Amino acid sequence: MSQKILFSPAEAAAAMQAGKAVLIDIRAPEAYQAGHIAGAVNVPDVFSYLAETSPSGLQALHGQFAELFGRAGLDGEKIAIVYEDALNTRYGGSCRGYWLLQYLGYPQVGILGGGLRAWQEAGGAVDSVAAMPAVAVFPTRPRTELLTTKHEMRAALADPAIKLLDNRDRDEWLGESSSPYGKDFAPRKGRIPGAVWLEWYELMDTSQSVAAFKSAEQVRALAAERGLTPADDIIIYCFKGARAANTYVAMKLAGFDRLRIYLGSWNEWSRDESLPIEAGLPKGTVRLLAEA
Repeated sequence: MSQKILFSPAEAAAAMQAGKAVLIDIRAPEAYQAGHIAGAVNVPDVFSYLAETSPSGLQALHGQFAELFGRAGLDGEKIAIVYEDALNTRYGGSCRGYWLLQYLGYPQVGILGGGLRAWQEAGGAVDSVAAMPAVAVFPTRPRTELLTTKHEMRAALADPAIKLLDNRDRDEWLGESSSPYGKDFAPRKGRIPGAVWLEWYELMDTSQSVAAFKSAEQVRALAAERGLTPADDIIIYCFKGARAANTYVAMKLAGFDRLRIYLGSWNEWSRDESLPIEAGLPKGTVRLLAEA
C-alpha cells in the first residue's frame, strides 16, 4: 500500500492527468454542484454516514461504500485522493474518507493537502459539470485492525494498556452538548470513562490562508501532555468518526502507528443505556474502570 498521505495540488493534478487517480469530493451535493475540482466525483455519504459497529452494521457499511466507491470508478488500480474545502472544515471529512478507504482495504489512498482552497490558490481548474466515471468493481478487504467496535471499546475500559482519546469539541467533552448536530441530538451527554481529551482543532495550524496539520513535533508534544506516546495503543473517538479521523491522520503523520478509530463513536455509545458514561464535569484524565 502507498505510504503517502498528503498530496499537493500539483501532485493530484498530475496523477489525474495521467489517468492514475480519482478525486473524491466529500462535500454536500449543493456545494459540489456550485463548483468542484474538474473531474472529481461527489461521494457525500463519506461525511454524513452514521455507522453502527455491530456485525450487521459493519456489513451494511461495507455494502454501501463498496457500491458508492465502485460508482466513483475506484477499481483498485487508481489512487483515491479525497478532499473537502480545507482540512479544518466539515469536521475532518476528507480524513474520514481516507481512513474509511484504508479500512475497506483500498490499495492506494491519499488526501488533497489543503483541500479545495489550496487547489484554487494553486490555479487548479474548477467547474460545475458532474463527473460520470465508468462503474468499477470496488475491492473490499476490511482491515479490522484499524477499527474498534462497540463491544471492543467496552472491553478496552478494563485494559490499562489501551489509551482512549476523545477529540470532540469542548462543549461535548464537558457534557454540555451531545453532538455537533445539536445539544440533545443524542440521548446522553458526557464521555467514555477513562478517556483523555485533545480537541481536534488543537492539531490544526490555521496561521496561514490554508489550514494544515501542525508539525510532527507539535503534535507529539500535545499528545505527550495527555500522556500519549507514539508507542501507545490508542483508540480515538468523537461523535461519528470524522474528527477522530482528522486526529488519526495528524498523529499518523507524527509517527503514531498503533491507532484505531471507534467508528460508532458517541452517536452509537450514547444510545446504548447499558454502556457506562462519565457525565457532568470531567473528574480528570485517570482511567475510570467500569464496574463489572
